[in-house]
Amino acid sequence: MTPPTSLARAALAPFAIGLLLVGPSAHGGDFLAHLPGHHQTLGQSLAQTLARLAPAASSRVLYLAAGALACADPNAERLAVIDYSLPSTEPRLWVFDLAERRLLFEELVSHGQGSGDALATAFSNTPESHQSSLGLFRTRNSYYGRNGYSLRLEGLEAGINDLAYERAIVIHGADYVSEAFIERTGRLGRSHGCPAVRQAVTYPLIDSIREGQYLFVYYPDADWLASSAFLDCQGPDGSQLAMQ
Repeated sequence: MTPPTSLARAALAPFAIGLLLVGPSAHGGDFLAHLPGHHQTLGQSLAQTLARLAPAASSRVLYLAAGALACADPNAERLAVIDYSLPSTEPRLWVFDLAERRLLFEELVSHGQGSGDALATAFSNTPESHQSSLGLFRTRNSYYGRNGYSLRLEGLEAGINDLAYERAIVIHGADYVSEAFIERTGRLGRSHGCPAVRQAVTYPLIDSIREGQYLFVYYPDADWLASSAFLDCQGPDGSQLAMQ
């Protein structure tokens, strides 16, 4: 299958970005320092790797994603990151192969109708809100539904995204996610809260992260940044991971 043009651009990007991720986290304090010793080392190493592979992405967002993943599952093989602080006209979804240390996709991605216009500014966990949700998700199975080939998501953060499965928040392809749509309207089309992607990459992107991999969705929401169990290094059941 021919790689998407965005992936081709990423493959040509320079791979020497240096250590960018040693500063404090966006919610105050160096949250990787709160990880148990082994997890902290993994988080720092992963943060550097992500920044090297995706130099166009925010180093702060990748830093937070690396720490959340190191807290949740240090053995994860794939990670997708969405930065909803960026407008929908810019690539704001990155998919990483952590085992092979490769950037697989750098893509456009939609947000929900209730979250905003060209910029997303509002997020929730509420059914029928048509808003996107933040935080860490685990991917589940792929299936064929009303939006074609789709990927179910399990929200791991209580009160933040844990109703994602009930709300049918899934990754799917959509014709309103395209450069042509941006040229006509000045933004991407919007979903009912799902992170929709270009139809041309639906199959390979979903297949790259289905069945127990992870998606980290970011926006500088002060309440979420201050309360997230994974940014304070608590496990999926809410239990604090003690320092080693």
